[in-house]
Amino acid sequence: MRAVGLVRRYWLEAVSLSAVFVVFVIPFIFMVLTAAKDRRESARLEFSLPTEWHLLENIQAVLEEQNGIMYTAMINSLILTVASVTITVILSAMVAFVVQRRRDRVATVVMALMIMGLILPPALVPTIYTLQALNLYKTIFGLVLVEVTQLMPFSVLVFRAFVATIPRELDEAALMDGASPLRLFFRVIFPLLRPAIITVIVITSVTVYNDFVNPLYFLPGADNATVQLTLFNFQGQFSARWHLLFTDVLLITIPPLIMFMFFQRQIVSGMTTGAIKG
Repeated sequence: MRAVGLVRRYWLEAVSLSAVFVVFVIPFIFMVLTAAKDRRESARLEFSLPTEWHLLENIQAVLEEQNGIMYTAMINSLILTVASVTITVILSAMVAFVVQRRRDRVATVVMALMIMGLILPPALVPTIYTLQALNLYKTIFGLVLVEVTQLMPFSVLVFRAFVATIPRELDEAALMDGASPLRLFFRVIFPLLRPAIITVIVITSVTVYNDFVNPLYFLPGADNATVQLTLFNFQGQFSARWHLLFTDVLLITIPPLIMFMFFQRQIVSGMTTGAIKG
């Protein structure tokens, strides 16, 4: 009877853990095992241990592919991610603060535009024409503007929910002490947004880092390659080097995986604080 009671009590947790294991853990194990095989054995795409482990050799081969294009891609991805996330965090926090504190039609219109940004799909061809007119097509800065535009709607909603938990009395006290609006924001409000800032940084960093479509359309060229575009190096029209392809995927997956492992509590806190207190 006790066993039956435990099953009834924890069946939902057991089902959830089983689903996570099947959806996430098993594919990751398959990726690691395939990355450790040689070319002939990996072509079978079997879920089995490799006859001989070639993981280090495959990592070296991936890093040396096309005269070390992976290093160039890592640098490009780092610049793109840092620039996009920095601009997104600052602009989104400022917009969220103003929208939350103002109760007029302008704030309503801005929030409507943010929600539309979450719903409407991006227009590729007009965006390319606009970047070409600004001489920003095939440049990292042009892609940064595209990423910031797509990331801001979600980020503004997260910051707005958290700003709602900050008392207005802090604003009034700072203004009475002679603080300017910018000083009020950066010296008083912005430090209090730390949980939301960490949440936005982690989520947007992983989004930009894992972005495949935008660099493909807005940043073509071998010199502009990002880590996601390096996957093309190991898969052709008639053949694929599966051992190197899965090794490349493994190398790309490690940074965001580590980031989520270290900041998962802060992510949950930043996503739920505004919903609980707002």
